[in-house]
Amino acid sequence: MITASAMQGGFMECRQFLQATVVRAAAIMFGAAPSPAAEIQMSEPQEDEMSGQNRPYEPLTSENAALVLVDHQVGLMTGVRDISTGELKHNVVALAKAAKALKLPIVVTTTARDSMGGPTFPELVEALPGVTIIDRSSVNACDDAHVARAIEATGRKKLIFAGISLEVCAALPAITAIGKGLDAYVAVDASGTFSETKRQAGLLRMAQAGVVLSDYATLMVEILKDNARPEAGEVYGAMDMPWAKLVGQIAHAYGK
Repeated sequence: MITASAMQGGFMECRQFLQATVVRAAAIMFGAAPSPAAEIQMSEPQEDEMSGQNRPYEPLTSENAALVLVDHQVGLMTGVRDISTGELKHNVVALAKAAKALKLPIVVTTTARDSMGGPTFPELVEALPGVTIIDRSSVNACDDAHVARAIEATGRKKLIFAGISLEVCAALPAITAIGKGLDAYVAVDASGTFSETKRQAGLLRMAQAGVVLSDYATLMVEILKDNARPEAGEVYGAMDMPWAKLVGQIAHAYGK
């Protein structure tokens, strides 16, 4: 009497035989017979390849990171709908000041500054005295030779982007950086765009490309790493977060 387990085993053997036959026939057709080990490897799930996509965590530091701010311009700010203008301005300025306190190289660029884009909003200009703002005509900031050279001149392999609009001005250079073998991060809350649809599409495209999505404060705190660093007070002060002020007030009260 043939048991159910025996029948199942027979079916498995038959399927393996057919798979091996097809592989061997295809190899003969193309002039190369596979080894038995190769046949086994081809019939098994490629788990190693999938797990190999996840690289070990390498933190952002003051030595390996740079900040790239793209098109935070008055004209573009008027169209932003996914975040309030006040919050966006606060976050971008806080990001710039914290990056400066952490001594990161900072590249700032605009597009069509003297026409539809308008100038960089004044609060950001004031936060970055002495920083040259590169104007360009290209949609993707990295397509402009001056911007590309400025980013390359930082010598940094981890680039933090923020821009208006999120799905173009931040996403396209970030994806370009990934294509060049660099690590790209986007500070989502220091970027803005013109509709929720554009926001979600931009986030999805960047995630698919391997861009790391985060908020500006987390990126800066990761670089700070240790609250005992002498820059800590300046970094937290630059970010101007209400909870950070409260923590400072509590510490001051207990210190009396």
